[in-house]
Formats: sequence, structure tokens, C-alpha cells
Amino acid sequence: MDELEILKKDWKKQGENYPRLSYEEISKMIWKRSSSIVKWIFVISILEFLFWAILNIFLADEAYWKEMELINLKEFTIVVYIVGYAITFYFIWQFYRNYIKISSTDDSATLMKNILKTRKTVKYYIGYVIISTAVTSLVYLYFTFNYHIKNAVPEEAASYEFDFNQWLLFIGMTTIVILIFLGIIWLFYRLLYGILLKRLSKNYKELMKLQV
Repeated sequence: MDELEILKKDWKKQGENYPRLSYEEISKMIWKRSSSIVKWIFVISILEFLFWAILNIFLADEAYWKEMELINLKEFTIVVYIVGYAITFYFIWQFYRNYIKISSTDDSATLMKNILKTRKTVKYYIGYVIISTAVTSLVYLYFTFNYHIKNAVPEEAASYEFDFNQWLLFIGMTTIVILIFLGIIWLFYRLLYGILLKRLSKNYKELMKLQV
């Protein structure tokens, strides 16, 4: 049982030996816990950014860029990196702003508003990751497949000649694989940020009860 739950129990107790804690004390505890949660969201977003940036540095070697140039995706990949980093920086900045706002909040109504805004920002961020991953995966898949079709040697060319049913099967299997991949990413982010969002939601509900 955390400190806030103990204070809530004390607040409800009656009698000389158990004086009721004030509304302000309970509200302050919720404020502190919310500030800590949003700080962790900000910290995790930075660590996540650093992890992917370092991974890209190690994976994007000379052979990788030659492969991208071969399938006509070098310029697209550079644009994806630039836009991706810019948008990620934007969300990190928003997480920082949310943390500053909640840390400096001095009333419950504003705190509730900032909690909702923080939860919305995180959901937008997860949505951006899922959508951008889906779009880039489709683009890379198309250009890679198209390159192999155009550059297939005669004895391999027949393997790329699909009839209508084979194309339907190929598209269906590709869609399933991409959806599974996106599902794994969604689950990862749900585990990464979901617990913190649930705690923020709990804090919001507690503030709602105090308002009644």
C-alpha cells in the first residue's frame, strides 16, 4: 500500500486518536505522485530515443546505405530519419512541458486538466509510432519487392509471376505479418507507458472524488 492510500484511509477515520487529514493534504499527495509519473514518462522517452538512435548508428553501416541506394531508398531513408527524429524531439519536448506544468500546478482543476493532456500526448505518440512504422514498412516492402522483380535473372523471373489468386495470397500473408509486427510494437509501448498512464488515470479519478 502506497503513502497516498494510507493517507486516504487516515482521512476517513474519525475520533480523537485519528484526526482527519485535510483536503489540501490529500490533494498535495496526488499532485506529487502525478508529477513523479510524468517525470518518468519524460525520462523513458529520452532513454527510448537514445536506444533507437544508438541502434541506428550501429545498423546503418556502409553496406546498409549501399543496399538502400541499390533499391532507390537512400533519399527516402534519410528523410525518414530526419522527420522521425524531429517528431520524436517534439514529443519529448511536450513530455517535458507536461512535467513542468504539473510540477508547478497549484490547484486541483488545473492538475486534472494537465493529467488529461499528458495522457492524450502519450496516446498520440504511440499512435504516431504505429502509423509511421506501418507506412515505412509498406514503402520498404514495395521497393524491395519491385527491385527483385526488375533485376531477377531469367531462371528466377518465373517465381515473381503471380496470378490473381497468388497475388491475393501474397497480399494477405504480407498484411498478416505487418499486423503481427505492429501488434508487437503496440504491446511493447503499452507495457512501456501503459502502467504509468493507468496510474495517472487513477490519480485523475481520485481528484474527481475529492471534487465531490
